[in-house]
Amino acid sequence: MTNLPTDLKYAPSHEWVRLEKDQTVRVGITDFAQQELGDLVFIELPELGRRLTQNEQCAVVESVKTASDLFSPVSGVVVAINESVADEPELVNNDAFGTWLFCIKADDLSGLDKLMDAEEYQRMIDE
Repeated sequence: MTNLPTDLKYAPSHEWVRLEKDQTVRVGITDFAQQELGDLVFIELPELGRRLTQNEQCAVVESVKTASDLFSPVSGVVVAINESVADEPELVNNDAFGTWLFCIKADDLSGLDKLMDAEEYQRMIDE
């Protein structure tokens, strides 16, 4: 497995999370997830302004093998989406940790405490 960025938090459903300024949370999928899915062919992102609750299904990634739901790591409002990945989903395959999908303005950052650090996530995917 590749080295996981230690500045990120990880969800059991294989989303990565980076805390940005002003309680904004940037979300993508992990390298492990994109490898398991295979070549991505479609990504459905949440709508701008959509209010999400933590663990709510909010997006879908589809590959040549299967489709997988993505879940919100925190409660809040979608404030940005990465239009580039909607047009070129393979960007995620090329650089999963460098390609974000959407950003949420979090209501409360305490939800991040429920996520894993890189070491915990590595243990989970090794099992």
